[in-house]
Amino acid sequence: MTPAALAATLLKTKPTTPVQVSNVNEDGFFYAHLLIRKRAGQVEDLNELRVAVVGNVDAGKSTLLGVLTKNVLDDGRGKARVNLFKHKHEIETGRTSSVGLEIMGFTSQGAVITSELVHGPQGAKQKITWDDICMNASKVISFYDLAGHEKYLKTTVFGMTGCSPDFVMLMIGANAGIIGMTKEHLGLALALNVPVYIVITKIDMCPVNILENTIKQLTKILKSSGCRKIPMFIKTVGDVLVTAGNFVSERVCPIFQVSNLTGEGLDLLKLFLNILRSNSLGHYDPTASVEYQITDTFSVPGVGTVVNGTLVNGVVHVGDNLLIGPDSAGHFTPTIVKSIQRKRVNVPLASAGQSASFALKKIKRSSLRKGMVMVSKAADAKAHFEFEAEVLVLFHSTTISTKYQAMLHCGGVRQTAKIVGMDKVVLRTGDRALVQFRFMRHPEYLKVGTRLLFREGRTKGVGKVVQLGPKDTLDANK
Repeated sequence: MTPAALAATLLKTKPTTPVQVSNVNEDGFFYAHLLIRKRAGQVEDLNELRVAVVGNVDAGKSTLLGVLTKNVLDDGRGKARVNLFKHKHEIETGRTSSVGLEIMGFTSQGAVITSELVHGPQGAKQKITWDDICMNASKVISFYDLAGHEKYLKTTVFGMTGCSPDFVMLMIGANAGIIGMTKEHLGLALALNVPVYIVITKIDMCPVNILENTIKQLTKILKSSGCRKIPMFIKTVGDVLVTAGNFVSERVCPIFQVSNLTGEGLDLLKLFLNILRSNSLGHYDPTASVEYQITDTFSVPGVGTVVNGTLVNGVVHVGDNLLIGPDSAGHFTPTIVKSIQRKRVNVPLASAGQSASFALKKIKRSSLRKGMVMVSKAADAKAHFEFEAEVLVLFHSTTISTKYQAMLHCGGVRQTAKIVGMDKVVLRTGDRALVQFRFMRHPEYLKVGTRLLFREGRTKGVGKVVQLGPKDTLDANK
């Protein structure tokens, strides 16, 4: 059976496009890579991947997203990135200071959704809206454009913990090499256990010897005992197909070399994004009671209070009664979901694993903050001031003892916490310990098993929540 006929049998359709044969064996056997995907249908069933884009300042993060999502090449003067910026100072300086969101759609046949595809050859210059992408796409990639500058690290960490990315795209400028925040962002991805792929940009303006040095330096870091990654340099379509299939193992680290000016290497990156599978299987449970993490809040004229975030568990329909909280006293307030949007398109429901926006009744925006959750009324939701975590200190210049304070990131939660107890007298770089934390301002909704990060100046640590509540209460319950 020929590859074209095999594809037609599997899809139960006539082959409209020729199937590319990967190789022909000496015995006359063929092997080919087949992409089987649902056709574009309801927006609520849309296949979505979330990718956090990180890297040092001036690595070309916003420019690459502009090139990928707007389907235009850069002019070397910032033409591609202008459409992505939210604030005036970002346009003036060229530096992202907030979490930007852009989407890129693929059809069921793997083509990138562009203005020509939606509006025809005559509509090439028309702007393509999110509605157009969602209505024609079988798969959508959501890019979270995070800040590269050191002073915006708090925002970047929140984007990586709160937005629940499936993958991290680490950008490195070929001419600058691995400098500044690059190692910091790579360490964050490793600490949160999120698969990483690397894109080396600006290869058109970089001398060959500098590019070789950058690649040598990168390979050394990836193979080090801290990373233990297997670098795979993507040069052909075959490399993309093999790597994308093995990427879920998290040991493999694909490396792309692209130019936003000439377009070199962009086709391989688009193909990789097209065939990449989500690694979130088992992370989200649609049959469990509702749990929705809030990452942003808005007040929309004529609509009211709107929250944006990720639905971790359950299914939410329009008109559902939910609890939102915790407030400063640790209480949860009842609310009703007026309407739901996915990628700016109205939908009747949202399922676990999807990012969505909800318009809420009887809730003022002033009473909301990032890090709150929405849960079903049946759930026994409680907020806690204190919890115990198993932590690893990645770096600290001296020693950590009780009463030490640091900024703690745990999912969407972002608050200063104090160490009130631990099973060692002091902690130094590389030490592991069971530590009791207490939030300084208000209680938060946490779950056992959630990963956390804490930082203060150059001090960094990672860990996992193991128990909730004060230590003496936990001991009494035992």
